[in-house]
Amino acid sequence: MQTEATVNILLVDDQPENLVALEAILGELGANLVKSTSGEEALRCLLQDDFAVILLDVQMPQMDGFEVATLIRHRQRSRDTPIIFLTAFSSNEQFMFKGYALGAVDYLIKPISPNILLSKVTIFIELFKKTEALRQKTEILQQQASQLEAINTELQMSEERFRLLSTCSPLGVFVTDTEGCCLYTNPRYQSICGSADAVPEQSWLGSVHPDDSAIAQSTWHAFMADGQEYSQEFRVQARDDGSRWVSVRSARLVSEQKQFLGYVGTVEDITERKQAEAANAQVIREQAARQEAETANRMKDEFIAVLSHELRTPLNSILGWSHLLRSRNLDPQKTEYAIATIERNAIAQKQLIEDILDVSQIVRGKLQLHCRPLDLAAIAQSALETVRPAAETKAIALVDNVQDTARLEIVGDALRLQQVVWNLLTNAIKFTPQQGRVEVHLSMVTDLPKTLVTPPDAYTPGYAQLRITDTGMGIDIDFLPHIFDRFRQADSSTTRAQGGLGLGLAIVYYLVEQHQGYVWAESPGVNQGTTFTVALPLVPSPFAPTPPTPPENKLAEAGPHALANMAILIVDDDTDTRDYLTFLLASQGAVVTAAATAQEGFHLLSTTQPALLLCDISMPDMDGYTLMQKIRTQLPASQAQIPAIAITAHARISDQAQALSTGFQQHLPKPVEAEVLIHTILQVTGATAS
Repeated sequence: MQTEATVNILLVDDQPENLVALEAILGELGANLVKSTSGEEALRCLLQDDFAVILLDVQMPQMDGFEVATLIRHRQRSRDTPIIFLTAFSSNEQFMFKGYALGAVDYLIKPISPNILLSKVTIFIELFKKTEALRQKTEILQQQASQLEAINTELQMSEERFRLLSTCSPLGVFVTDTEGCCLYTNPRYQSICGSADAVPEQSWLGSVHPDDSAIAQSTWHAFMADGQEYSQEFRVQARDDGSRWVSVRSARLVSEQKQFLGYVGTVEDITERKQAEAANAQVIREQAARQEAETANRMKDEFIAVLSHELRTPLNSILGWSHLLRSRNLDPQKTEYAIATIERNAIAQKQLIEDILDVSQIVRGKLQLHCRPLDLAAIAQSALETVRPAAETKAIALVDNVQDTARLEIVGDALRLQQVVWNLLTNAIKFTPQQGRVEVHLSMVTDLPKTLVTPPDAYTPGYAQLRITDTGMGIDIDFLPHIFDRFRQADSSTTRAQGGLGLGLAIVYYLVEQHQGYVWAESPGVNQGTTFTVALPLVPSPFAPTPPTPPENKLAEAGPHALANMAILIVDDDTDTRDYLTFLLASQGAVVTAAATAQEGFHLLSTTQPALLLCDISMPDMDGYTLMQKIRTQLPASQAQIPAIAITAHARISDQAQALSTGFQQHLPKPVEAEVLIHTILQVTGATAS
């Protein structure tokens, strides 16, 4: 008697401790508990096995439970598999309805009662067993019916014509009619494809593995249409519920009288060849991974060696001259020279340390930007003035069009963008020989190279482009793709002509990327110069604000009534934020009204006329963008033109641009400093501190 197969249960939760708890509860059922810590892993499990029930956590990173359930329902094999959602996030009916809409059979809130969970899962196990038993009986009946039809068909055919071919052929053979339906298959075909015998009026394509069925169908029908020789490789279902790789070849079957009778084809089992190819590919991948790891280790070793050299070199001068200053009586001229040398080397070492710290913050995701509207031309001019003495020392011609360039309004961190331009200019001067040339060109462009740009942001009207071209040593074409990699230098030997850690360009790349921009390098080759290009998105019109100047005084210095008698409406769904803003603004003399929803804020604004609106963006039912559009288009002019500031945790450049284009005069990312908020309110309303 055949032993009853173990039922599979799929447990999906990104928290391992939750999976252990579920396993402890369901262990007594005797089922095979398959655990998965992500939606992607769960979907892979569903490709391999069938499950009686799926216990699916809702809140997971990358792909939540609702998304996983949607993909499960889109797949034919798992479309009817019961899903029980598990969540500790919310018992809100909206979430529950969403779960049931996706085909969930239940929705359990954590912590889950073991008895309830056991009873529900037991029901679906029993249902699965009964369904599986019925399916097996149905398959047996279908197989028996197919065998009977095959026997009847075989009796009508000339058994002698195919006896030797069926017995001796090392290849599987099939014959079809003109419509592609099987008339005959030999035993070798049946053993390869897992078919007991030929089935009239069915295509041999029925044996193809479901994952390869689409390509097999399309190529076979194309062959039937054009009549050319057919040759394809794909998988078929085996009798043991596994799969085999086969090579299928076919041609038209034509009688001596040139009458088209159908198709004859062969099926060759190439599973071993495919397995050997897969094993060889795995070896190649492992070799590539090992080589990549060795390259990474070598790069780190080289970087550490360079780091040691670059830090010790200025340290030698600092310690040496410090010792001389302490132990000897140097004349004033020599003392001045010693102090200058110590200062110069300390500055060099400080720059190295700052680069290392920047990279450390980048790796940990801790590098913060303080973004506000800026003029890229002013940033570039400031960086040019900083590097001009170094260029003059080497008699390098520094040519630019910065002073003649119109204002290029962008949103960014002034210090970090100046660091980008300074790094690129310093590199250009460092690698350009005496009496060379460095050109700096600023312009506005609407299109960038297609190899760099993802689909453009609808709120970006164009880009401010900065190009720095030098006549220096250039970049080898093989190294060009790695120019922005961390710890990579074209020359890390002890004989290299230039110093540095090789971190500057990596920092440039990261900072530009964080500003939603692009940076790339071009060079014809060694000793042929280099061009670095930076493109940053422009602030969209017509709501481009005037760059706010950071307040020089503390809030206390502005006086306790900076916003005296100013009526301000606050719209924010977060209670703590409303309370904080209300207290802060009231302490400055403002008359504050607060609303917890956009609908309430719209109603208050339609019945009153405050001097300013402070509005959150992400709110339930109606967000800040929609509220602002309704204010600008549906209210009378006196209220529709109210000055508005967006205060939101959405701090990307594209978020700032969308807020400005929607109708806000300013965008302040949370957390906002009190001084910045008061100063911005005074600026937007045109008021002055009392």
